[in-house]
Amino acid sequence: METPGITGLLTIAMLLPLSSTQWALSQERRTDSLVNKADTITKSTKPRILQEVQVSAGTFEASDKAKGASLTPIDAVTVAGSNNDLAQALRALPGAQQIGEREGLFVRGGSGEEAKQFIDGILVKNPNFPAVPGIPQYSRIDPFLFKGILFSTGGYSALYGQAMSSALILESIDIPEETEASFSLFPANTGLGFQRSADDGNSGYGINLAYSNHRFYNAVIPQAPEYFAGPSYLQGTAHFRVKTGDRGILKFYTNWNGSEVGLTQPDVNNPDHRSAYSVRGRNTYNNLSIVRYFGNNWKMDASGGYSFLRTVIHSDDNGHSDRDEHFAQLRTVFAKGFARNQAIRFGAEHFFTREAGTWEDRSVRFTDQLTAAFAEGDIYLTPQMAAKIGGRVEHSSALQRWAFAPRASLGYRLDADNQLNAAYGIFYQTPSSIYLYDHPELGFSRATHYIVNYTYKARNRFFRAEAYYKRYRGLLRTEPELATSGVGDAKGLEFFFRDKRTFTNLDYWVSYTFIDTKRQFLDYPELLKPTFAAPHTGTLAVKKFFPGLSTNINVSYAFASGRPYYDIASFSGSEGPTIRHAGTTRPYSVVNLHIAYLTSFFKLSKLKSFSGIGMGVNNLLGTKQVFGYSYSADGRHRQAISLPAPRYYYIGVFMSWGVDRRNDFMDNQLL
Repeated sequence: METPGITGLLTIAMLLPLSSTQWALSQERRTDSLVNKADTITKSTKPRILQEVQVSAGTFEASDKAKGASLTPIDAVTVAGSNNDLAQALRALPGAQQIGEREGLFVRGGSGEEAKQFIDGILVKNPNFPAVPGIPQYSRIDPFLFKGILFSTGGYSALYGQAMSSALILESIDIPEETEASFSLFPANTGLGFQRSADDGNSGYGINLAYSNHRFYNAVIPQAPEYFAGPSYLQGTAHFRVKTGDRGILKFYTNWNGSEVGLTQPDVNNPDHRSAYSVRGRNTYNNLSIVRYFGNNWKMDASGGYSFLRTVIHSDDNGHSDRDEHFAQLRTVFAKGFARNQAIRFGAEHFFTREAGTWEDRSVRFTDQLTAAFAEGDIYLTPQMAAKIGGRVEHSSALQRWAFAPRASLGYRLDADNQLNAAYGIFYQTPSSIYLYDHPELGFSRATHYIVNYTYKARNRFFRAEAYYKRYRGLLRTEPELATSGVGDAKGLEFFFRDKRTFTNLDYWVSYTFIDTKRQFLDYPELLKPTFAAPHTGTLAVKKFFPGLSTNINVSYAFASGRPYYDIASFSGSEGPTIRHAGTTRPYSVVNLHIAYLTSFFKLSKLKSFSGIGMGVNNLLGTKQVFGYSYSADGRHRQAISLPAPRYYYIGVFMSWGVDRRNDFMDNQLL
């Protein structure tokens, strides 16, 4: 199932040119411009290789400074099967699991709650539409509003926290280069967009609206669930940017949306009955940030955000929930650059969370104020070696606990194309609020990361090999009593190779991940392999452009070995939960195909126009996917958790006025 504007935006991604924003390996988005300025002040006649040394353990990055073989943000979401969801697209990179029944990122043995997303430093508390059991709900975030993407699978900067496994750090665009309007139409959704750039280039704004209703599509393509409401989604975004001073900029971004999904599915406890579930959600996310430069190579990044989510759930299995969530954040970071690409960064942030309402038929209320201070420095060691050392301290009013998280990373440049990297860090996270309503005595959960990697990048080819070990402490346990006493670990190897050089007009990459992980958390009676971690995963993504046909074809293949599943039950009088059934699912295997044809429907118009027709099929071969099993209360019956339908199809059109991007698209494909 797709979300509002998903298919239309996906086609836009396939048709738009690849931006200069590129994926590379680096600990930070880029060497800060203030650092570059400082570097030019202290000139030297000696060659300084340090400019080429970038600490990069555990991180895939997109930035305007990246060179060579790379992944652009647009490139990421045009991976066939990504559905324009950044988190979904990043599952094609090493470290991420192929999870088909839930939204979010599952990285290196971590659950989806252990990966967080940030926009200009502000946490996106609820990046996806409200969850529906067994059916992933895709992202609310429009990937085309970002010029920089940093995907860290571990060992990330001390400037960010509250994510034990992974951080997806997004940097919003600056002033739009040109004024343009767009429109997309597909059977399940439609979208409108407009952005305006001032004549002097000092300001700009934009607005987008998307609506999706799958009632017609589900009537044509049979689905396993029987829908009695929707699925329907309405979403709008708006943004403006204003230059301040010589190099400063003020940005504002807002997103508001609503959704409704109601369905029935077979009741595992009663074969003659169908269990109903419905959810209505209303959400807004607002982000205001400012960047200012001062004398003597100082820079300030200040940002603030507020989000609100109201979720109303009716469930035959778990009762009624009607809950409001308020979240606000203030953040300030100061940075100073020195010669030899050295810099210091320090600052503080404050998170305010308040939730109230009903949760599974009981009244709940929760408030937390989390304050954090952080600092880190980029240090020159030798012309071939650089280090990043920092730390972060946090305090939670709900937990009444302090936490200190040291971070360190090291990069060693072997030569112009090859580099070794290492990283270490401790990462804390507060338990999910639903467990804190009645138990504020819980503590922080903690993960310690150890990472080493090797990278090669030259002549439109890129290779990375990485090994890691992660140790968990303080994981949440629900049995035999609620406590943050769980433990676990994860270790693994990852490989990634991308090649844009060997074959004409063809771009492909291959990723592979091996992981060995166990944990004792939630109701696990002992150390077990978690149900969301397959030992082996791999992806092949191929993109071919045919200039003579003005057609782009994207094909992806994803594989994962079977994931473990368990039927865990607690019995009165027993010492704790017991595993009644256990096993491994069949391997996951999926082929996705997307095709885009470039044309113009308004060739005689005075306005520049760009049009296209997009079509595609997810799970082209109709392979049966089994993600796990749900068991009846007595353990005698089970149901497979699978896709709502064997395949997902789409076809539609996209049009834009004001900017003709066809030549740009072709030029980028011919690199």
